[in-house]
Amino acid sequence: MENLILTSIENGVATLCLNRPDKLNALSRAMIYALAAAFEKVEEDKSVQAIVITGSGEKAFVAGADIAEFLSISKDEVLGLCAYVHDLFAQIENCTKPVIACINGFALGGGLELAMACHIRLASENAVLGLPETSLGIIPGYGGTQRLPAIVGKAKALEMILSAGKVNALEAKNMGLVSYVLPLADLHQKALALAQNMLKTDALARSEAIQAVNAHFDKHINGFQREIALFGECFGSDGFTQRVTAFLHKEK
Repeated sequence: MENLILTSIENGVATLCLNRPDKLNALSRAMIYALAAAFEKVEEDKSVQAIVITGSGEKAFVAGADIAEFLSISKDEVLGLCAYVHDLFAQIENCTKPVIACINGFALGGGLELAMACHIRLASENAVLGLPETSLGIIPGYGGTQRLPAIVGKAKALEMILSAGKVNALEAKNMGLVSYVLPLADLHQKALALAQNMLKTDALARSEAIQAVNAHFDKHINGFQREIALFGECFGSDGFTQRVTAFLHKEK
């Protein structure tokens, strides 16, 4: 069977590469289950401190869900798949290790929804992003209607979704959908450099910061109170004591 997810680890950073280049890395059910297994493995690996997700080839990150599969399964099966993907993307979003998306080409539909679940997004100059589901008579079903407005605002999100419109990399950067636009050849190295810069900070503090920021977008949580609680957890840690002591003594 084809290896749908290629995993490599370098200096504490795991790269998960979605590997269906002949299908522009479309999210088939098999690909989704393989991604879930691969992500869980690196998330639990204590040697891994950050995770990069990208696509195989030079054309696509993920060009969308495997729409052909939708015609061969029932409504109940589709709804079950959507629920499964929602849980997977929530796991990525709430991962206590930084997760960076390298958008190396098309990120459409489920591909953009996967990228938006990551904490930080980088795009290659040839990247094209969008949620074109309404052109097929459906709506984004993997979290796109919730995450896109949180990132770019309600009006722009509705414009993109209702028109099935696509944006290029520079447009995506201008609306805050991606943080960096780079030549394709430089994309992965930039992601690794960003990850390594983050790994200079305290691991517990990184984890708590992710949770605190995510709390802002959870309607069931008071983000300010959550921040206070997480600050307290950091304040009592060995890492805080060691780093503050080193700072006061002008040591690394």
